[in-house]
Amino acid sequence: MNIEAILGYHAHIYYQLDTRSVAEELRTRMEELFPAGRYGRWHDKPVGPHPSAMFQVAFDTDLFATMVPWLMLNHGPLTIFVHPETGDDLTDHAEHAVWIGRQQVLKLDQFMPHK
Repeated sequence: MNIEAILGYHAHIYYQLDTRSVAEELRTRMEELFPAGRYGRWHDKPVGPHPSAMFQVAFDTDLFATMVPWLMLNHGPLTIFVHPETGDDLTDHAEHAVWIGRQQVLKLDQFMPHK
């Protein structure tokens, strides 16, 4: 697969109810440093394949080289799941993703294999 297949990225910032304030602070800094990111709603319960409360940031490929290293150094106690958007949700989440912090188990059975 060519990297041109990557249309963008999603970063899912996981938190627990007792670390939501840390996630709020991280998000505020991200919005200041990376205003081109598209910041999603807060989900205080697991949603979709994600095992924890979270918010999502969608971003273009040109932000990867600055946003992801910044998250690596500034995530604190939070876990962050980053995956590309290629049109194949199962593979993007199961094989093409990176974890920052403690890896968690996703609920991948909701995705259909890409044909």
